[in-house]
Amino acid sequence: MKQPLITLENVSAGYNAQPVLRNINLEVYPQDFIGVIGPNGGGKTTLIKVILQLINPMQGKVTLHSISRSDIGYLPQINNIDQQFPITARDVILSGKASRKNLFFHHPAKDKAEAYALLKQMGAGHLIDQSIGELSGGQMQRVFLCRAIISNPQLLILDEPNTYVDNRFEGELYEMLREYNKRMSIIMVSHDIGMISSYVKTIACVNETLHYHRSGTISEKQLEEYNCPIQLVTHGDVPHTVLKKH
Repeated sequence: MKQPLITLENVSAGYNAQPVLRNINLEVYPQDFIGVIGPNGGGKTTLIKVILQLINPMQGKVTLHSISRSDIGYLPQINNIDQQFPITARDVILSGKASRKNLFFHHPAKDKAEAYALLKQMGAGHLIDQSIGELSGGQMQRVFLCRAIISNPQLLILDEPNTYVDNRFEGELYEMLREYNKRMSIIMVSHDIGMISSYVKTIACVNETLHYHRSGTISEKQLEEYNCPIQLVTHGDVPHTVLKKH
């Protein structure tokens, strides 16, 4: 039997003594691909912060088994990034090297070549020496995804990775994630369940509590049962949103 990478046991967490999450239980195993969905304010980002040990639980326990914090790659929401910070795309990517403690460490040529190769794979190799303040949201998304994976983490956590991404690259992004999932576990927060259901293996519905659905597809009825009030979007020849009668 496989051992989990991370276990959350009866975890409650929040801010200023006010819980946002209550009694969360979750196990993350090697090669998992978990889609995290839920309404705004339901606790999705708080769950990520607990896993990343950026905040401590109010109660319960988070256990990292065969990995450490440095084995986790993280793509944050890009709107949380200070674009005025004087750093290039290459520097941002290289800062993801888990063994490096100093942002301005003099990286060897092979590290720099690896950073360029990753960004080129994202279709943005020409941006390698650009300041992040000169990049669009979609370009920054590519740079920070490279940063998250350059250390070849055992677990990759993505918070709304399709924000600012154009439709063409969105499909390419998910296909790349499918390839990465062959060698790493992935937790991906998304509001677009219709799109991610083609790629994720399981779904966690987070709305103060967590309901774990052991499949990548989910019905509107199941969303109601999980108290996860989000819109169900289907993507066919003509993408559309399925709404309840109102």
